[in-house]
Amino acid sequence: MQTTTTPGAPATAADSAVPRFARLPVLSIAGVVAVAHLVAAGLGRGYWFDELLMLVLGRDHLDWGSADQPPLAPLLAALMDTIAPGSILALRIPAVLATAGAVVVAAMIAREFGGDRRAQVLTAGAQATALWTTLTGHWLTPYTLEPVQWLLLCWLLVRWVRTRDDRLLLGVGVVAGIAAETKFQVLLLCVVLALSVLAFGPRELLRRPMLAVAALLGAVIAAPTLIWQALHGWPQLRMSPVVVAESEALYGGRWGVAVLMLLGAGLAGLVLGLYGVGRLLRAAEMRPYRFLGVTAVAMYVLFVVLTGRPYYLDGLHGMLAAAGALGMQRRREAHRDAGTGRRTWSLSWVAWPGYAASALVAGSLLALAPTVVAPEVPERIVAQTADAYRALPSEQQQRTVVFGQSYIFAAYVDGYGDRHGLPPAYSGNRSYGYFPPPSDDVDTVLFLGSDPELLRPHFADVQRVGDVGEGAGLWLATGRNAPWSAVWPSLRSLTVG
Repeated sequence: MQTTTTPGAPATAADSAVPRFARLPVLSIAGVVAVAHLVAAGLGRGYWFDELLMLVLGRDHLDWGSADQPPLAPLLAALMDTIAPGSILALRIPAVLATAGAVVVAAMIAREFGGDRRAQVLTAGAQATALWTTLTGHWLTPYTLEPVQWLLLCWLLVRWVRTRDDRLLLGVGVVAGIAAETKFQVLLLCVVLALSVLAFGPRELLRRPMLAVAALLGAVIAAPTLIWQALHGWPQLRMSPVVVAESEALYGGRWGVAVLMLLGAGLAGLVLGLYGVGRLLRAAEMRPYRFLGVTAVAMYVLFVVLTGRPYYLDGLHGMLAAAGALGMQRRREAHRDAGTGRRTWSLSWVAWPGYAASALVAGSLLALAPTVVAPEVPERIVAQTADAYRALPSEQQQRTVVFGQSYIFAAYVDGYGDRHGLPPAYSGNRSYGYFPPPSDDVDTVLFLGSDPELLRPHFADVQRVGDVGEGAGLWLATGRNAPWSAVWPSLRSLTVG
């Protein structure tokens, strides 16, 4: 029988207290994931619109924060665009590495729980075939970078419970701080984790001086983007009702989010994850880690009640799968000790076809991923916008800006506009609304969107000058009647029009 986990074992015995890391199979699975996503990234013919926003934020407006995005993903986008300007494949390399890395970290969690080679491989396979991660794992967005960060937090905590090595807590602080510079949901995760530890143990964790140091370290790392939010009136907090409205429209509200949040784990991840929750909450062996099961359930309930986005829980699926894989291992060991090998084989006959089906579904989704991004649409929109812009007299062009009703339209112009000779775009929507307004010598706006009513109070004349499809058109607004400093705040909006 494999060596089992011993919570509280001395750090010097850390490696001998758990099975060996299944390096070859786990890294092979991660390698397959990386190659598959690199191929999908290379086959993609255009940017996902959130990638375009990251690129614009990082390349043209890099700051410590924005309306709804901390700076890490934009910073990575700027770095990759500097290394390989205009290369979509290069832009996506950090996302691919994060997606493949999540497979490795999930397997490492299984090992820390006491999972043997097979349990680690089952966990890696579950993480590799998670559906939302499969679809988006090669797009450079915050929600692609987040899962590996949450899994690292879980691994550090699980390892601390087993070894009581307080140096791991410093890692918790660093990872939490970096995760906060990626997406703010990690702040809620940390609060729920702390409350779960307080209620279910190990309470010794909360008494460790190094945890206070870790919290301070995480706060220092996260401080720049939090200060940016404070200086700009906390726009991230005002995003909550916007997310609710979008989830109602896109996913069917709470019930849709509740279902999709589970399905995002993939077939193997869902089965293992549900079993893992039960093991974390009820198995005596998992008592030291019960706080993780409580945290996962609490986060799921909170995200459903608050009508969040379906991918908000993706960073916990791998940890739950690890707990489930350990449970399957214990069943195998119990049947083997009882001399009933037949049931052990029956579990294998169920598991491996299930994983084959999970891989088939994930592979099919990944094959479709490049088709989700259709560059013909933004390129057509930008080309028609450029035609309307060039139709203006040369002198008027110098006094005209393109204004996107939504950040998506504005990002299209900034991403594809160079080849058409368009100037940088403006918008009042989300992050664009917190960029500097146009200079006061600009008195004309070429509006790209579906409803120019927000401009009418500020311009003497607003005339339709074209149609770009997708329910959007072009309007020319002339005769601005107030300074941009007075006009700009009224144009800000967090809702995508």
